[in-house]
Amino acid sequence: MRSAFFMIGQYVRYRLRAYSAHGIHSPFVFAFVTEILQDKRIFYAFEALDDYRAILLADKQALPIVDFGAGSHRQQASYRKVNEIARTAGRNKKMGELLFRMVNYFQPRQILELGTSLGMGTAYLAAGQREARVISIEGSPAIAAYAQEMFTRFSFSQIQQVVGRFDDVLPDVLRNGPAFDFVFVDGNHQEEATIRYFNLLLPHLHENSVLIFDDIHWSKGMLSAWQQIQQTEAVTLSIDLFYFGIVFFKKEFMVKQHFVLSYA
Repeated sequence: MRSAFFMIGQYVRYRLRAYSAHGIHSPFVFAFVTEILQDKRIFYAFEALDDYRAILLADKQALPIVDFGAGSHRQQASYRKVNEIARTAGRNKKMGELLFRMVNYFQPRQILELGTSLGMGTAYLAAGQREARVISIEGSPAIAAYAQEMFTRFSFSQIQQVVGRFDDVLPDVLRNGPAFDFVFVDGNHQEEATIRYFNLLLPHLHENSVLIFDDIHWSKGMLSAWQQIQQTEAVTLSIDLFYFGIVFFKKEFMVKQHFVLSYA
């Protein structure tokens, strides 16, 4: 369970450790900072994505919630209003646009998301590379149905939804699909589950895959999971942006490196 005091302490530590492009000797990480984190361009898709967010924030209809993960930080209920979910569990604008820029920069063809929610993060992923195939898994049927309506409304035809518990459906998704180029894990914020999903995903990634974990400082358990993932032999580079933890598997990195970059 998340502790607000733990998060505050983690954020203070993050701010003390984080640094910008200055002093970064890795060309790959320097490019990541200057061409993704520091990119201030207003992309063509942002206006539509802002409209998507506005619809969510204005919608007061209540949806039945099935929560298989660690639950909401602020509220746990069998029914929640769409606008409440969008405010507390949806992808905020800054981090959503970062997802877009990462996809736009790396140009993945096969994208996987664990945790659709209302589809805001999914939309940023899909908009970043319109020719990519996006598979998104959501455990709550009503939430998944709402997200699908939004995908249709905004013409995200390349998004394929899979409804069910991650543990039940993820093995089949991985078994029946190609290797994934870009994976965003945003659900079930618990240590054991996060490690389990990482181990399931690992054989279905490749040297150039990008794997992102959301809320790595959410709790002591999530921080522990992140630290274990960093230490995995296959991971050659990791980047801590406080909310996002990003890992890479490039074999050209002969020495394992970990960067804490200023962004949050």
